[in-house]
Amino acid sequence: MKKDKLPTSRRSFLKTSGLVAGAATVTVAAPWVRKAEAAETITWKVQTSWPAGVGLETFQKWCASIKEKTNGQLELQPFKAKDIVGDFELFDGVKNGVLEAMNSFSLYWAGKLPATAFMSSYTMGLRYPHEWDIFFYSKGGLQVCRDIYAAQGLYYVNRIHHGANIIHSKTPIRSFDDFKDLKLRVPGGMIAETFAKAGAKTTLLPGGEVFSALEKGTIDAADYTGPAVNWALGFQQVTKYISMGPPGLMSMYQPVDLMDFAVNMNVWNKLPDNLKQFIEGEVQVYSNTHFGAIQKADMDTWQKFIDAGTEINRLSADDLQRFQEVAVPIWFEWANKDKDAARIFKLQLEVMENPTVGYVTPDMYQGLSINL
Repeated sequence: MKKDKLPTSRRSFLKTSGLVAGAATVTVAAPWVRKAEAAETITWKVQTSWPAGVGLETFQKWCASIKEKTNGQLELQPFKAKDIVGDFELFDGVKNGVLEAMNSFSLYWAGKLPATAFMSSYTMGLRYPHEWDIFFYSKGGLQVCRDIYAAQGLYYVNRIHHGANIIHSKTPIRSFDDFKDLKLRVPGGMIAETFAKAGAKTTLLPGGEVFSALEKGTIDAADYTGPAVNWALGFQQVTKYISMGPPGLMSMYQPVDLMDFAVNMNVWNKLPDNLKQFIEGEVQVYSNTHFGAIQKADMDTWQKFIDAGTEINRLSADDLQRFQEVAVPIWFEWANKDKDAARIFKLQLEVMENPTVGYVTPDMYQGLSINL
């Protein structure tokens, strides 16, 4: 089709958006066409939860690319964990305008927003990235998450895929029973309650404080992200063991540790529509790049732990069954904390019960219900 024969609607879209592919499939953003009236650069301060390693590096590179991609219309100034506000203060920092946006772990807000416990992995729930995308893009989960954040004055742009979390410990964890009396750092929410039911003494710490807590002996073990970032944080210096799920399931409690990108709602509303559309596409670009970088770095790092003398242990299928029995009632308890949590969990339960996934059958939650 010749350029002068393009349909008017398509010609207008290409002129105003700068984004061609849909959120679920985009991998490379289209060239940006800056509007003539946009004379000044919009600058956002964006803080991530990453304190170091490949996660932080990928975030910084992505932020640095935005100004050029928008021909100077938008600039993202990246800040690492705790640079401006504490890691657990990020949500309020964005809400109150101290920051324009954040890239954080959604689960961190479970204490104030129970629904966020279902916006990232929880014990024995959805286990692989594509299953989470079924929830987000086939079951309406993205809009539900946006509704929940909007009520708090934030715009939830999209989820960001990360990877599985592992546990570093000073003593070996080879079975369900080894969690008894273990002083364990966890991210909170349902995950903390599940390990507490298994007998662990759980505590909540931001990622940047895990090393010092392990070094001082305040905790015996810690869950935190994957091998690459944990190596960069020096966990091999203060622990001798790693515990994971059975082969094929790197983590049974947080196999897809989702992050998100969220913007102060007033800041978001001031953007022109074409820049909003661009950012939505670019967050998917970031998710893809971030996920790929994390996976590659994790696979490349295992040998470093082995060479350092770290012993790697895996739980058994029987251990998973014991965790499943503990976890299911906790799912329903959290789902019934408020209507938003119930709304999200109902959609996810439908995915897990569907033969496409098949993790859950009605007999597993007999006598339990969701109070919508």
